[in-house]
Amino acid sequence: MNIINGNVTSPKGFSAGGCNIGLKKDKKDMAVIVSEKMCTAAGCFTTNVVKAAPVMWDMEKVNNQIKGIVANSGNANACTGQQGIKDCEDTAARLAEHIGVKAENVLVCSTGVIGVNLDMDKILPGVDKTFSGISSDFAGGESASHAIMTTDTRPKTAAAEIEIGGKKVTVAGMAKGSGMINPNMATMLCFITTDCAIEKPLLDKALKGCVIDTFNMISVDGDTSTNDTVLVLANGMAENPVINTENDDYNKFVEALFYINKTLAVMCADDGEGATKLMEVNVTGCADEKSARLIAQSVTSSNLLKCALFGEDANWGRVLCAMGYSGGKFDPMGVTINFKSAKGEIKLMDNGTPIVFDEELAAKILSEHNIYIDILLNEGSAKATAWGCDLTYDYVKINGDYRS
Repeated sequence: MNIINGNVTSPKGFSAGGCNIGLKKDKKDMAVIVSEKMCTAAGCFTTNVVKAAPVMWDMEKVNNQIKGIVANSGNANACTGQQGIKDCEDTAARLAEHIGVKAENVLVCSTGVIGVNLDMDKILPGVDKTFSGISSDFAGGESASHAIMTTDTRPKTAAAEIEIGGKKVTVAGMAKGSGMINPNMATMLCFITTDCAIEKPLLDKALKGCVIDTFNMISVDGDTSTNDTVLVLANGMAENPVINTENDDYNKFVEALFYINKTLAVMCADDGEGATKLMEVNVTGCADEKSARLIAQSVTSSNLLKCALFGEDANWGRVLCAMGYSGGKFDPMGVTINFKSAKGEIKLMDNGTPIVFDEELAAKILSEHNIYIDILLNEGSAKATAWGCDLTYDYVKINGDYRS
């Protein structure tokens, strides 16, 4: 696999763009992605019972052949009743007119404030305006990545190349996500494009398998959104032998897809609202994968631990506590906990026994941006990794006046 500096326009046949259509005062707020050819599509969506209108639209349409995606920021189109569904259809139909397909061949996404109907007097002309500016060059993808941001402080893109059957295949993506992020995805949107030729059942399996250990393993604040969506479009324009079995070609594709998902997911955790630290929790030696994931997720989601990291306090008891209510199976008497960073490593608990440690060294280790918490068990070979961030004063400030 070759990691490249790219975005959603890097694979063959994809164009994209973003612009300001008036939902926000002065920032880009609509993005469009279009493929030259019809795409096989797959998607993963929020587990929240309350699903935004575009999530319901996409869940129904993602099994169709897809040619375009239109996404707006600044308004989530969530909790907007039947009008919200109609607005999705009208938005999809508007892009469909431009690209010569039906509304059912276009996916729609939204992110922003919940409970406010879309201003269709801005959305529909906005689709026209945004489509008129799309391009297949790097700048088009970058523009689109900026247009889906809400409280994000920076765009999030990733791209990689692999070789399948003698053909270069590119997989690339962009994402947004900074707050309302908890395991089982988040207020995050992720759009992945690829020129790989792959059959629908295997694309579905590949995406779901990757999301389990990436977007489903990040946490900023413990809230699961109404709008979480990960979409992948595959147009087959690399002209590789069609992937229709779980062979070496499929494994290569999954490796690249996993890299894109993981890279973008970690970027979301690292850009958590007001965050000053990125936390990576590694659980090893667990009895089973489900327990390993539950333990890792629980630790990254602990608000008390997040606060301790912000204060650079090595309060390892909060790690053990979060493990205990995770629902994962483990023996507390066999737990080893280490904290580490670029400044060093310190053992805080060894096989269930607390260690008298150097508080000064611990504070020095926690002064770094990237903090690693290693949890070692002695019960099996299962492992899991989760990512999160600290909880700061700025998080409260950002969310105290989000609607204004």
